[in-house]
Amino acid sequence: MGLIHYFASNRAEVLELTLEHLWLVGVSMLLAVLAGVPTGILLARRPRLEKPVLAGANIIETIPSLALFGLLLPVPWLGARADRLAILALALYALLPIIRNTYAGITGVDPAVVEAGRGMGLTDRQLLIQVQLPLALSVILAGVRVATVISIGVATIAAAIGAGGLGEFIFRGLAMVNNNLILAGAIPAALLALAADLVFGIAERILRPRTGAHG
Repeated sequence: MGLIHYFASNRAEVLELTLEHLWLVGVSMLLAVLAGVPTGILLARRPRLEKPVLAGANIIETIPSLALFGLLLPVPWLGARADRLAILALALYALLPIIRNTYAGITGVDPAVVEAGRGMGLTDRQLLIQVQLPLALSVILAGVRVATVISIGVATIAAAIGAGGLGEFIFRGLAMVNNNLILAGAIPAALLALAADLVFGIAERILRPRTGAHG
């Protein structure tokens, strides 16, 4: 009952921090998609770049979030604004599943379908836009789904550098040894992650081609 009462009496702050959290995740995911999808397409076109690029993305993924925030702090334009720093860090964390799934989706398109497109006189660009990307879309979306769920969780750490979000409750609760405060941040964050997973999962199933692409 104490937690329910806390949510009821602090609903305005819970809503405000939830919206901050969504903004951090939303902007970072937009940047990650804008960078990750073209990179995955490039890797499909230039397979020799696959290992170094994915290795770099893997290395970023293994850096602890607080350490990554710390590494980015000295950067002049970023360090001046905690939200910018958090957005870049979240976007970097989201890159690996997006790049990997875009590459897998494009290369997983049935070669016979690609050859049929070439036989119809389609250029490489037309093949990509009209054949490969539509068939790979569900696989790419699966990568975005994983990246979004990861970002929602990591975004709670952004409060440690003053970027806001639901982590504010968690860090405040830890400092005050107050379980209600910790849960006020953790429960909405978990619900956001579950909701994102559900929505992307449904979209992924709808967009999955009946034939033509693997995975």
